[in-house]
Amino acid sequence: MLVKIIEWSVRNRFLVILATLFIVFGGVVAIMQTPIDALPDLSDVQVIVYTEYPGQAPQVVEDQVTYPLTTAMLSVPRSRVVRGFSFFGASFVYIIFDDGTDIYWARSRVLEYLNFAAGRMPKGVVPQLGPDATGVGWVYQYVVLARDRSLAELRTLQDWTVRLILRTAPGARCSRYRALPRGIDHRADVDARGGIIRRRLTRRLTRRRRLPLARRRHERGIVRYLDGRCLP
Repeated sequence: MLVKIIEWSVRNRFLVILATLFIVFGGVVAIMQTPIDALPDLSDVQVIVYTEYPGQAPQVVEDQVTYPLTTAMLSVPRSRVVRGFSFFGASFVYIIFDDGTDIYWARSRVLEYLNFAAGRMPKGVVPQLGPDATGVGWVYQYVVLARDRSLAELRTLQDWTVRLILRTAPGARCSRYRALPRGIDHRADVDARGGIIRRRLTRRLTRRRRLPLARRRHERGIVRYLDGRCLP
């Protein structure tokens, strides 16, 4: 058999050379189109449901949030495993799908069932989907530092420059950051008319609603006032 193949190849040299060229060309194309990752993502197709329940113990979170969400996600199509974890003030539910499931199809199915399960949550508790990224997708961290700029200026630079640039990066799915919260500090010299100044500041802070102020607080000496009420 081997002798016959060699004899046929010798008699049909042109066909052998042509077949060799086709095989080489196909190999080059396959190499150029094959994705190569430094860290291949071998994780399962999963969707995370994150829920905040501030101030509640893990057992309360388990009974009122994690268990209803877990039982609702058991009927999601093509779901293989559903895991729920309860922490202090937070709940995580992991829905793992069969291999080959499209991640966006899985997220849409979870969101569909999540709309029905949201009605069983306590008042003010809103479950939300986690980012469509896996553990190996966390590839870059950064810190905004400057010697001649204040923390407020760095926060502004982060919000209006750095964050927007990172969101337009190709292949970037999620961009989260932690920064110091903003605030406005009003200071006034308090004299014998301290009560009048306090009432004026209270009226100004109450009427001025151009900024989304969650708390309007001012201090007089060691006494703090919130919306005109004395605080300990």
